[in-house]
Amino acid sequence: MEQGIEDLALIQDVLNGNPAQYALLVKRHQRFVFTLALRFSKNREDAEEIAQDCFVKAYKALGTFKQTSKFSTWLYTITYTTAMTFLRKKRLNTASLNDEDTFVQLENHTSAFNANGYEKHNRNKFLAQAINLLMPDDATIITLFYQGEQSLEEIGAALNMEANTVKVKLHRARQRLKEKLQFLLKDEVKELL
Repeated sequence: MEQGIEDLALIQDVLNGNPAQYALLVKRHQRFVFTLALRFSKNREDAEEIAQDCFVKAYKALGTFKQTSKFSTWLYTITYTTAMTFLRKKRLNTASLNDEDTFVQLENHTSAFNANGYEKHNRNKFLAQAINLLMPDDATIITLFYQGEQSLEEIGAALNMEANTVKVKLHRARQRLKEKLQFLLKDEVKELL
């Protein structure tokens, strides 16, 4: 909660005519905004563009921030809508497991597995790969809940949903994530044996 208070103080400084303080807000939230943008775009360059657009939009709309929720929740709402708009403009198709290209990518990724595959780094790599295989809505909810440490209510506010709806979607997203992880790790276990 202390970070929320600090965010509010920085916002007030910016609104009182000290725009240089906005750089501190950007620095504090840039990693997570980029991670969320990357979940949608699945492309580093596009994610960088989305993240930059988010911070520009947030700066321009800072005066409209009502402080009824955390700044991070408000910012992630902007990130979500900006990413969706960006993807609609690019008309990107989301990959499914039935897509042959996805299997080729999985094959390339999983062939890089080594004997030390149970180290934390590799676990995180497989988790990131599995999240990337999820539909964007599932990936967003998983990312906001676990990496962003947002409550169900905060995620609901960011995604314009009821908290109970978020709870159900989170449960289903976990199930799909489990399936993706089992799929990815099945081949790795065979390679080790």
